[in-house]
Amino acid sequence: MKVSFERIIVSEKSSFRTLHNNSPICEFKWEYHYHPEIELVCVISGNGTRHVGYHKSNYTNGDLVLIGSNIPHSGFGLNSTDPHEEIVLQFREEILQFPEQEVEARSIKNLLELSKYGIHFHHKIKKIMLPKLKLMLESEGYKRYLLLLEILFELSKCKDYDLLNKEIMPYTIISKNKTRLENIFTYVEHNYDKEINIEDVARLANLTLPAFCNFFKKATQITFTEFVNRYRINKACLLMAQDKSISECSYSCGFNNVTYFNRMFKKYTEKTPSEFIKNYSHNKVSVDLKVENEVKFKASF
Repeated sequence: MKVSFERIIVSEKSSFRTLHNNSPICEFKWEYHYHPEIELVCVISGNGTRHVGYHKSNYTNGDLVLIGSNIPHSGFGLNSTDPHEEIVLQFREEILQFPEQEVEARSIKNLLELSKYGIHFHHKIKKIMLPKLKLMLESEGYKRYLLLLEILFELSKCKDYDLLNKEIMPYTIISKNKTRLENIFTYVEHNYDKEINIEDVARLANLTLPAFCNFFKKATQITFTEFVNRYRINKACLLMAQDKSISECSYSCGFNNVTYFNRMFKKYTEKTPSEFIKNYSHNKVSVDLKVENEVKFKASF
């Protein structure tokens, strides 16, 4: 799993970038990356995985997320299936300078501050914003810029959202430890379906076991065991969406005991595997992999 800095290049005719991705997902690299630009991602329809900062969860039936400057995240086509279509806006905060006396603009400034946690807007907000985002693809010049302001202003006034992280992930944690984290993530990616010995991973990171545990907790805000369990449950959700049985998902994702798998699944998704399968078949499921007893952020603009 790569962790990279992405350089965003805008057109000479625009101060920000608009992307319309509707090619087969195999044509894109959905890797973990960061960039100074703030990013609004609207997945028009489909399922996949959102990975923003410390947060990782599955989405169904599309998504709308605002990601702050330099917050590490993966492309939203991660673990999705075709057809996958999304509209992405990428812009620097500098292009949104407002006069001090501009009271109406304060809500946008608050929105951008909260975007550092990753803002997940509920489906009804995505449905409302989608026509404007589609219009963005057809607009040019100042009309396009005014449309960006309108979109941000409307998002800043809505209350139907969740913050994905309870604290901000400094991109310096990723950039300074890029190679070490890449090695750890890649190891889990290749070995999640079998027993993972934490001492082997510590040696891979060239650290003693206590030093590795401290490093990983500082870099990700969760323990290595927690990370592995989340990763495995995330994979299990994807297998269940493909009509695999509960026991098959359990053993395919590195759990040697179905009872323990059921307990971990309930912990991270707040649903039993049976409930997940039942709800998924009705397209009602929304899975957030949470730490037990984690405080869910909620704030007002």
